[in-house]
Amino acid sequence: LPIVQGSMNPVHSTLLSSVLLFTLRIQELADACSCAPAHPQQLICDSALVIRAKISSEKVVPASDDPLDTHKMIRYEIKQIKMFKGFEKLNDVQYVYTPFDSSLCGVKLDANNKKQYLLTGQILNDGKVLIHLCNYIEPWDDLSLSQKKSLNQRYQMGCGCKITTCYMVPCSITTPNECLWTDWLIERKLYGHQAKHYACIKRSDGTCSWYRGGPPPEKVFTDISEP
Repeated sequence: LPIVQGSMNPVHSTLLSSVLLFTLRIQELADACSCAPAHPQQLICDSALVIRAKISSEKVVPASDDPLDTHKMIRYEIKQIKMFKGFEKLNDVQYVYTPFDSSLCGVKLDANNKKQYLLTGQILNDGKVLIHLCNYIEPWDDLSLSQKKSLNQRYQMGCGCKITTCYMVPCSITTPNECLWTDWLIERKLYGHQAKHYACIKRSDGTCSWYRGGPPPEKVFTDISEP
């Protein structure tokens, strides 16, 4: 921050700068949506609904029937192609809802090109499906073959496993049902090779281990069974 010489002593200037920076940081946090990093499998396991769908249209609607509630939602009209999870609560999903504001974790989907997505979300008491940025939402064509196959059963077979994100070494297993997610250590990005090609599966003895499904991609790690 610029300081006008002679108008403030260094101590007061430093203090004011710190207060202003702290205030700006608080405002930044208040205006942002933040989500804890999670492996796609964990996000699938934590979701009540997992579907493949085509986005048909979008419309801004009131968030509730309360006239004093000024919040808005985006209602996406969808054509459900396949349901992977949520059968016990819904048969066919026609609409999904998301907060209008990105600061409230609202999701912006492409509704103009009939694009297909993998959508995960929660089912509210009134039957509405809510999606937000902390769900696992990806264009269908961006998923790997292994991810698409894992949606049928493989991911859900590992919902009793614990996936731990490794940010630094040492990083070691602390429980038998744990898998270490090492994409950040190896590739310096979270959603790398391990996220795209591996599932953490529980074995018959109760332990968990990474399993690679589908044909190995023509890149690193093709000569090993586990990362």
